[in-house]
This record gives sequence, structure tokens and C-alpha cells, in this order.
Amino acid sequence: MENRLNYRSVAPEAYQAMAEVERYVRQCGLEHSLLELVKTRASQINGCAFCLDMHTKDARAAGETEQRLYTLSAWRETPFFTDRERAALQWTETITRIGDTHAPDDVYELLRKHFTEKERVDLTMAIIAINGWNRLAIAFRAVPGSYQPAK
Repeated sequence: MENRLNYRSVAPEAYQAMAEVERYVRQCGLEHSLLELVKTRASQINGCAFCLDMHTKDARAAGETEQRLYTLSAWRETPFFTDRERAALQWTETITRIGDTHAPDDVYELLRKHFTEKERVDLTMAIIAINGWNRLAIAFRAVPGSYQPAK
């Protein structure tokens, strides 16, 4: 696989705009572990190898277990995730597949049980951001493997 182009250097202002959304998400107050699960799950759905490489490495560096990462795509079938994480994962799948789901009321009601209004906005922004990053990485063939988590 070869990178088609370096979107960061070709359009630095566009990259900076995406980075600002990402910066907001990282500082919004949602649990880091939850954000990494959301980023990994959306990346699984979208088939983004670059982002899967990055976010599984970040999750492991932050203490996430191999067991939860390995079973994330089948989260409904395991006892490894909290009710709050399950609500976030269902919302992630719903928003990532928005064209098919149209964010149904029952999924939103489950989200409301576990997240405040601000947290719902923040979680949705996190999902929007990772879907944007997935689309950039897939479109321009970002090559996975070289990413290393910050220390």
C-alpha cells in the first residue's frame, strides 16, 4: 500500500481545522478509555486500518485490555463493557451509519440514560471527528504501522 498524498502538508488549514475538533474532543471531559473505544469501533465499521492501528495502540498504552479490544466488534455478546460504554458504542454505530439508521429515538433514549446533555454533544463530536479522520485516511491511503503513542 502506498500513500496517495499527504493531506496534512497539501492543505494545512484543513488539517488544522480537523485537529481543532480533535483537540476539543480530547479536552471535553469524557473518559479517555471511552473515547478510544468509540474511535476504534467507528474505525472498525469504516475499515480504516490506519486509525485502527493508532487507536488500538493508544488504548493499550492507556491500559485497555486486549480482551476488550479483541471483542469490541462483538460488544453486544460480551460482559466486558459497562452500560455507559454500551450506550456509547451503540450511538457510535448509529451515527457512523447515519444514512441507514437516521439516529432512532430508542437509541437516543438509551444514550440519555447514561450521558448528560453536554456529554451527548461531546460524544457525538467525537464520533463526527473519527469518521472524518477515517475518511481522510482511507481516501488518501494513509499507511498503517508507523504510529507510536505519545509517552
